[in-house]
Amino acid sequence: MHITAYICLAIATLCWGGNTVAGKLALGHVSPMTLTFLRWTIATALIAAVSIPQIKKDWPVVRKKLPLLLFYGMVGYTLFNAMLYSAVKYTTAINVAIEQAGIPMLIFLLNLIFFRTGVSAAQVAGFGMTLVGVALTASHGDIAALLTLGLNRGDALMLVAVAAYSIYTIFLRWKPPVDWRTLMAFPALAAALTSLPLLLWENAAGNVQMPDGKGWIITFYTAIFASLVAQILYIKGVEWIGANRASLFINLVPVFGTLLSVLLLGEALQLFHFVSLVLTLGGIAIAEKGRPKLSASTAPASPMD
Repeated sequence: MHITAYICLAIATLCWGGNTVAGKLALGHVSPMTLTFLRWTIATALIAAVSIPQIKKDWPVVRKKLPLLLFYGMVGYTLFNAMLYSAVKYTTAINVAIEQAGIPMLIFLLNLIFFRTGVSAAQVAGFGMTLVGVALTASHGDIAALLTLGLNRGDALMLVAVAAYSIYTIFLRWKPPVDWRTLMAFPALAAALTSLPLLLWENAAGNVQMPDGKGWIITFYTAIFASLVAQILYIKGVEWIGANRASLFINLVPVFGTLLSVLLLGEALQLFHFVSLVLTLGGIAIAEKGRPKLSASTAPASPMD
């Protein structure tokens, strides 16, 4: 069972790593806000097709928590992906992939600030390493550039995405006790609805590009694999080995994203990228290993949506 769980979790993170590359491949074939809107509209339709009976069962609980579920979709689904798909217009997919490794660090900080979760010296050291790694990537190997606010626009957008997803994850501690299909359906619907104003804004700016043939392939990849397949496989992995152990696999997202960027996009893996990966992933590993026994886990229920 453990081997099956590991395979499921590896495929899930591969799909999420591919989402970064899909955003880069979409350039010139479908515009960012159009991709975000179509992705979640298609995903909502697919989820609804298999979830209506369960949604009806869960509706009494959902009705009380509807604003929270809509918030999940707006922040964790729409804002995160809109920023990611916009970021790859201005920076490399490798940068975007590595910067996502900053999510666990920011979750840790938010938990520390707002919920006073336990902290160990190993966690402080580990996330300090992660911070340096993310800063190195965002500054393209020149951390001094951050001190002069010389931050690439794409990397700045991706840091907004990282903050959005971290906030979304923190709020998952209050998720209602409903079936996972319901927990997917309402945020996906919220994402489709909240991405519509972004699509209208993109249209008003004259930047809308409806998908061509390649654009539709990319759109369906994000809707089916990055949204549904990855989610289902991750949930199954959590059921089999637990949230704490499953959450460690999320650290593979920047690894797969980086490898796919090199293999499919032909992007160059520079020395600072390699150093950043070692620092960010090594820092996360140290922080996880040194986590206080009684500290609360905040493993995302739906990571990298």
